[in-house]
Amino acid sequence: MMKIMLFLRFVAVLCLFTAARFCYAGRSRFSGSRENFEVMKHLNRLNKPSVESIKSPDGDMIDCVHISQQPAFDHPFLKNHTIQMRPNYHPNWINDDAIQVSATMKPSKDEASSSSENQQTITQLWHSNGKCPKGTIPIRRTKKEDVLRATSVKSYGKKKSVSTVAYPNSIDPEYINQNGHQHAIAYAEGEFYGAKATMNVWNPKVQQYNEFSLSQIWLLGGSFASDLNSIEAGWQVSPELYGDNNTRLFTYWTSDAYQATGCYNLLCSGFIQINNEIAMGASISPISQNQGSQYDISILVWKDPEEGNWWMQFGNGKVLGYWPATLFSYLTEKASLIEWGGEVVNTALDGQHTTTQMGSGQFPQQGFSKASYFRNIEIVDESNNLRTPKDINTFTEQPNCYDVRTGNNGDWGSYFYYGGPGRNPNCQ
Repeated sequence: MMKIMLFLRFVAVLCLFTAARFCYAGRSRFSGSRENFEVMKHLNRLNKPSVESIKSPDGDMIDCVHISQQPAFDHPFLKNHTIQMRPNYHPNWINDDAIQVSATMKPSKDEASSSSENQQTITQLWHSNGKCPKGTIPIRRTKKEDVLRATSVKSYGKKKSVSTVAYPNSIDPEYINQNGHQHAIAYAEGEFYGAKATMNVWNPKVQQYNEFSLSQIWLLGGSFASDLNSIEAGWQVSPELYGDNNTRLFTYWTSDAYQATGCYNLLCSGFIQINNEIAMGASISPISQNQGSQYDISILVWKDPEEGNWWMQFGNGKVLGYWPATLFSYLTEKASLIEWGGEVVNTALDGQHTTTQMGSGQFPQQGFSKASYFRNIEIVDESNNLRTPKDINTFTEQPNCYDVRTGNNGDWGSYFYYGGPGRNPNCQ
């Protein structure tokens, strides 16, 4: 009898253990299904029905989406928004091409300068396989694996903290070491209604998939607390965001210091695109070569004094679209700080500084055809005129890792070289 009782107890325990395993497995499968459901739901929100799709040589799929179907109109403030097909006002015209061989091969007054008439017509890789028809805009299709690389569905396409902005006036050594973001920038403080620059494009090496390297313009308003407003545009290499190490055109915006609002490119509602030629987040081609041809892109962002919207232009006449004024608080009026330059993420793996490069990966003193630069730096003033800022300052957290040097001459106007290799004997 005792043996039977012991056997029954053993069977009961075994059943409970087996049931627990199945329960746990059930919860795991449910959790995975739930995650998969959220990912697919997010993809359905992002990937709008397309009129045509174009396969890019780099593997991207570019969807030509009707202009009225773009993600911007998912925003509650923009449900009944009437698309503004052109700005009411434009600052003094900039005669640049979208991407070209640098017009000035030597920025120094004391060195011979030359120019190239051989301008490139392909500005993004996908252009080689087709173009989007009028009435549509090109959108880089988001894949499931893109979303799964993020820490969560909610965080996909978003920056993680206000530390992504350089704040030159409050540098705490402990803050520098903890925030993981490092910069080499030029900046101007005052009242601004736009900013412009021409920057050469590189393909910096990024050490870790969750690090990035970018070069951009920041237009900022508000404090560096929870109310920061920011509009950003430039080029970046971000394996976590795009799944590769290509150099890509990007934009970003936030109205609450990167907490809940804003995103990269068209990965949330907000930016309204009107141009059918340029895809946000798509690869840029060609790229500058060390001691070879230098390829520039020009970016201009300015505030329409009539509607209050912030417009973006890429190169000569390619007006891409605008950020509606209703997205912002401080930037509904003006920007108080403009920054131009580079940024990297330093995860300091194993306690060592990252080898992620900024710009070309060369220090500024290497000069033209080796170092990265911003040239023809300008701001838009209260009269909607482009002009050189009166006072340009520079900032970098660790100049032995990434540095910046300014200059001025007739061909390049106000300019600066910036960047660096990251970890080196003087940067550990």
